[in-house]
Amino acid sequence: MNSKVFLVARILLGLFVLFFGLNKFFGFLEFGEMPEAAVNYFVGVGPTHVLKIVGIIEILAGIAFILNKYGSLMALILMSISVNAVLFHATLAPSDIQGALILLVLNIVVLLGYKDRYKDILRA
Repeated sequence: MNSKVFLVARILLGLFVLFFGLNKFFGFLEFGEMPEAAVNYFVGVGPTHVLKIVGIIEILAGIAFILNKYGSLMALILMSISVNAVLFHATLAPSDIQGALILLVLNIVVLLGYKDRYKDILRA
């Protein structure tokens, strides 16, 4: 992969997840009306503080991508969040899926950029 494309994708993904991770703690971004099923989901997971844990992971991943330290590890960890975000929007709030798709695509591009670091764990 072209190193400049990887650099841009890594920085964009870092800023993206850092922004949304911080938003989980400070709430500076307002979301519009959500479907009832999505509201019920957040009412259910709210008391468990799962979203705070996701926010911490996003903040750490964002810092890792921006500083290019432990990025390959954080790209793997962030993939579970990316897939869950797409699944959440695909099933509960399909009208707002574009942000989750951007997250997933950027995560895949960054994973491909780090593919040399995964050779040992993918060896059969």
